[in-house]
Amino acid sequence: MAIKNFAGILLRGISQVFLLNNVITGILFLAGAFYNSWRMGAGAVIGVLTGTFIALLLKYNRDDINQGLYGYNSTLVCLAIFYFFGFTVPSGIAAFLGSVLSVFITNVMRRKWKLPTFTTPFIVSAWVVMAALLTFHIAPLQTSPLPNADALEIIPALSSGVGQVMFLEDIISGIILFVGILVSSRICALYAFLGTAIGVIVAFACSFSIGIINMGLFGFNGVLCGIALSGKKWHHGILAIASIVGSVFIMFGMSRLGIITLTAPFVMSTWLVLSVSKWRVTGDK
Repeated sequence: MAIKNFAGILLRGISQVFLLNNVITGILFLAGAFYNSWRMGAGAVIGVLTGTFIALLLKYNRDDINQGLYGYNSTLVCLAIFYFFGFTVPSGIAAFLGSVLSVFITNVMRRKWKLPTFTTPFIVSAWVVMAALLTFHIAPLQTSPLPNADALEIIPALSSGVGQVMFLEDIISGIILFVGILVSSRICALYAFLGTAIGVIVAFACSFSIGIINMGLFGFNGVLCGIALSGKKWHHGILAIASIVGSVFIMFGMSRLGIITLTAPFVMSTWLVLSVSKWRVTGDK
């Protein structure tokens, strides 16, 4: 395999974190990760390399590999582990094992599931390795206490809503990621903006924590909901908005239970909307 082609596969794998397929987008996403910190940039590289290599080694569907579909969940696993546990030997081993597990789950889901897999392999794999790290006291969580805030900061909240998809918290990284989405698709960029904006609006209207809103934690699942259901027809917008709003409340409910939600609210809300919409169409017939 030519180095250029392999690099393209890796970059498409990184772009697939936002359900997109574009080499330039992948470059910008990687740039956003490295701008945030070398740790997150390294996590993205290690994750996409691991997922892609394992899929090639196991001779999974070559078209899926070429589209980066075995790289993005493993990328997210590494980003999550390094974000929550730091860049250490135990976290590195856990990130590698979680990335490998995500490849197996992706393959099973793509062959047997009717609903889109989205980021489910990442969620399951990350939860498994995080539970192991915490249960056996291998590594402690390294996150800071959630901040308190009295005023809504619109720009940070909107930008962080995009950046938090890749666990990036600074404004500039979020802007770089948004430009990456725009490069790939203007309609997806519009829906991504709607996702983070509606997340902020709904959370603020419901008097959820201002500090958490400013961090983008009520917007990043909405960004993925918007992109996943994006389209030029009215019903696409209706379904996307329903999914975005649903993800905010799922996020709130899961966080109240002390669950590290990751992108589970996005997957759950989008699956629900897709299932209901298909049932509705079938019923109308």
